[in-house]
Amino acid sequence: MKIRFLLFLLGFSIFGFAQDSLLVPVDSVDIEVEVVDSVEVTFSSNDFHNVNALLPFYEKMYQLEQSKSGKINIVHIGDSHIQADLFTAKIRNLFQQSYGNAGFGFTFPYSVAKTNNSAPIRYSASGNFQSFRNLYADVNRPVGLSGISLETTSRDFAIQLVVKDPQYYFTKLKVISPQNVNLFDVSVSNKDIVIERKVPKRITHKVKSGEVLGGIANKYNVSLKVLKKANGLKSDMIREGKVLTIPTKGTQSKSSIKTEYIPIELQPSLFSNDYVAETPLEKIAIVPNQEIDDFALNGLVLENENFGVIYHSIGVNGAKASDFNKFRLFNEQLPVLNPDLVVISLGTNESFDKQSEEQYFAHLDQMIQGIKENNPQACVLVMTSPPSILHRKYKNTFIEKYAQIIEDNAHVKNYAVWNLLDVFGGNKSIKRNVAKGYMAKDKVHYSKAGYERQGELFFEAFKQSYELYKSTKQ
Repeated sequence: MKIRFLLFLLGFSIFGFAQDSLLVPVDSVDIEVEVVDSVEVTFSSNDFHNVNALLPFYEKMYQLEQSKSGKINIVHIGDSHIQADLFTAKIRNLFQQSYGNAGFGFTFPYSVAKTNNSAPIRYSASGNFQSFRNLYADVNRPVGLSGISLETTSRDFAIQLVVKDPQYYFTKLKVISPQNVNLFDVSVSNKDIVIERKVPKRITHKVKSGEVLGGIANKYNVSLKVLKKANGLKSDMIREGKVLTIPTKGTQSKSSIKTEYIPIELQPSLFSNDYVAETPLEKIAIVPNQEIDDFALNGLVLENENFGVIYHSIGVNGAKASDFNKFRLFNEQLPVLNPDLVVISLGTNESFDKQSEEQYFAHLDQMIQGIKENNPQACVLVMTSPPSILHRKYKNTFIEKYAQIIEDNAHVKNYAVWNLLDVFGGNKSIKRNVAKGYMAKDKVHYSKAGYERQGELFFEAFKQSYELYKSTKQ
């Protein structure tokens, strides 16, 4: 079960790796190490590389601070480490505490798509949906910004969104759909309707000691044949204590409650269809536009009226750069977020696919170029993969080579780098990170504490670099 669970999350191949010279056994990784609070963990070389690629973003941050107005949009794209929204939630909180909270940002009903959801936003739904993840979806499916399409042909559905954290109550909702077709309405109010209907009356009889089937049939004025058929009996023998269903032509009333949503039309904008509320909302429902037959949802955006930072998180369990590149709709929809900075965290799944560093970087470069072509105002920062073990027993030399090629190309391709592999101690630090409680048992994923520590380190690196930039403005 544990192996199947790992494969489901990361989509890894387990075949044909014995001959690969990059797979080096690690003697210590099979040892389960207890969490020891006293383990000393220090982090060094925590800085951004090629910061010149971030100067336009830093200037926007500076203007935000000076004017106390406007919004800065940061978009963080990755795999399961990002979909879990533990790492990114910590970064979001730190940015917004320092520079203002302009809203939660991008969100998607992952739980309706039968996968893990972000903690502050809760979804529920009525109706039948199909979901398609970019790893496996046919390229003709409308897989867009979320990396997952949520589709239905039902015309009687509702997707309910509830914000659990009051700091993320919102006044503006953006609904993202393929080709920006207005497929949905929204509802901020509903009413329960009691529906009465007639159903067959149900009578039961518990067999007492000494009773026979024929006598019970006579008591209720039904034939023995009909009574046996109603209860699936092959003989007249009946045991004490059995509960029999007594056939009857009578009916009885049964009540059920149906929730009726009061729809409001969305207003079209360039990349989304929007709803603006007069007061902050904590919940809303997405309902069908009754003029439409086929529905596909690619994501939602929650904003408020405040100035500050919106930190959008887009993650797909098992995803690689090549999976995002497969779907044009991803790049076509990214401008809806108006990104000032795009952070890319991909590489772990590529290592389990045993992609060479050249293959990995070709896909990453294609992704970066697609982002820049559609969002020329956006700066890009590439984050290397954190330390991990390959297939529970091999040193992951793939991510080491990926980190090197990312560093080597930063100036040429004009992106910044945060080398999380080095900052978190490299692959040699895995035993230490496990002992500290930072890593999960699979030694690929991290614990909540581990993700939050990574988030703190990322913000520290940003703060150090940004403050240096600000010092030049004096």
